Amino acid sequence: MRTLLILPAAIALLATVSAEAGPREALLDDLATQAKAADRGFTGFSASRGKTLSRTKFAQGKPETPACTTCHTASPLKMGETRAGKPIEPMAVSVTPDRYTNPKKVAKWFRRNCKSVLGRECTAQEKGDFLTFMISQ
Repeated sequence: MRTLLILPAAIALLATVSAEAGPREALLDDLATQAKAADRGFTGFSASRGKTLSRTKFAQGKPETPACTTCHTASPLKMGETRAGKPIEPMAVSVTPDRYTNPKKVAKWFRRNCKSVLGRECTAQEKGDFLTFMISQ
């Protein structure tokens, strides 16, 4: 009988936790769904791959923006600067807590910056890896 009383409480707790998942978690869940659809072997996002992506120099994008670090610096904890000289808030969530909470802004900047740096749109896995790295910072 006691188990029957605990079960509804456990279900209610799980529902509350799911309802409280923030915008970053929802964004990562959506990207994971997309990544699984693109690659059945997808096993999850990697902060290590995200770090590598953010620091790699690419030849396919615009010559003036060969890497994310061109504008965002090598440290996600520090301010960056656009090519026009405008400041860019740090990419790390620990320094800029509201970063990556607006899905439309995240999509806009991934679209724009991936095309500039990589010469193409980022894949869902690349986006998820990058976000996982920045969220861990």
